[in-house]
Amino acid sequence: MNPVFFGMLELIRGQLGDVFSLDGINASVILEKFNEFQDFVGTLSQEGPIASAHVILLAAGVVIFLGVAGEAFFKKTGIPDVAFLMILGVIIGPVLGIIQPDAVIQIVPYFAALALIIIMFDGGLNLDLKQIIKTAHFSFTLAILGFILSVVIATLAIHYTLDWSWLESILLGSIVGGSSSAIVFGLVRNIRISEETKNMLSFESALTDILSTIIAFILFEAILAGQFDLQILQETIGRAVVVGLVLGFGVGIPWMYVSTKLGNTQHAYMLTLGVLFVLFFLANSFGESGALTALVFGLMLGNKNHLAGILKFKLPRIELDDPTHNQLTFLVRSFFFVFVGLMASIGQFEYVVLGIGITIAIYFGRMIVSKITLTKKFSLLDRKVTYSMIPRGLAAAVLATFPITLGLPHAEAYPQIIFFIILSSVIITTIGLGRSKKIPPPESKEGGFIKKPPENTQEE
Repeated sequence: MNPVFFGMLELIRGQLGDVFSLDGINASVILEKFNEFQDFVGTLSQEGPIASAHVILLAAGVVIFLGVAGEAFFKKTGIPDVAFLMILGVIIGPVLGIIQPDAVIQIVPYFAALALIIIMFDGGLNLDLKQIIKTAHFSFTLAILGFILSVVIATLAIHYTLDWSWLESILLGSIVGGSSSAIVFGLVRNIRISEETKNMLSFESALTDILSTIIAFILFEAILAGQFDLQILQETIGRAVVVGLVLGFGVGIPWMYVSTKLGNTQHAYMLTLGVLFVLFFLANSFGESGALTALVFGLMLGNKNHLAGILKFKLPRIELDDPTHNQLTFLVRSFFFVFVGLMASIGQFEYVVLGIGITIAIYFGRMIVSKITLTKKFSLLDRKVTYSMIPRGLAAAVLATFPITLGLPHAEAYPQIIFFIILSSVIITTIGLGRSKKIPPPESKEGGFIKKPPENTQEE
């Protein structure tokens, strides 16, 4: 028996009963057929946590197909494919049981590390350093104020609703405190907003991902130790920033010269990927999550022509868009969102309501912070997109599993609550972007960012 499926079926019957006659529908028969299908899938799994190889390859093929179709669908409609991929993960995981939760938990550290460094590196490659400098003050303000407000909202909701301790409540708030760079990087590429706003939102999401990761690990240690030290928090954040910048710049600057010299040589990209993996290892060894290091390293390589002029390097002119990196990033991104769905665990109904309620409150908080931060220099289109950009993703999904591995109190509740925060935040972002698409950009070439707003421009 699948109580979740049965409950959903009865809920649908109850909602539609007044409109349509559903007396002829036998819920037990439908449930029986569904369980038979689950049993069939179970035989393919051979009583293990993961289905047989040909079934997994079938699932992988479906993921790739939906990833490509979803990307094309997004370009046509402006509706992100993220929610569809997450729901697919729910179907092949918790619903059909092709991949069991135990297996997902075991591969979390490996897949999460790969997804983190590839997506952050890709984000750095696609950030324009000059545009970042122009909008850095907006990015930092959005990141800091938005992160703090999100943590406060989630902390208060968890503490007073579930009666958790303050440290445990702050931990969950920190995990979902920032928008996901994995999602934002992908979304802003296909939205008709200004380059300034694209870079602002991308840089903001990268900052909040790093903040979430650093603060969460500090709170893990604090809960295990039973006390919290503000000085340790400051020292840990400071060390992580220094390590990330030193490694990113220290290796990125010489490697941008080496990579240009390599040019079109065979396996040049794979050498860069190898350096990235080594950097991730060194960053973790010195107390940094690797996210900032990967971001800075990508930023160096993506802006090497501009930096060469500043540093007086003479680089040969080679324009090459390596398709290998684009394909790898697409695969990692698509499988990541399905992976988030695999982690779904529908338990207590109050966790569902709480997760959705926290997300809605964060959305309204985001609107307040954005209105405070953004000036008239930003068009209506830019502002509307910024209001909606609240998706939670990679960092939240990965960090949600650590309480289980560390044996923290209420460990099983973290993935349940956080999954619904991730899913509902993606849905809200999707709806918001869909509405924003109806707003025409004020300048066809410059996008939504208004360089010199007309005197008659009215605020919304």
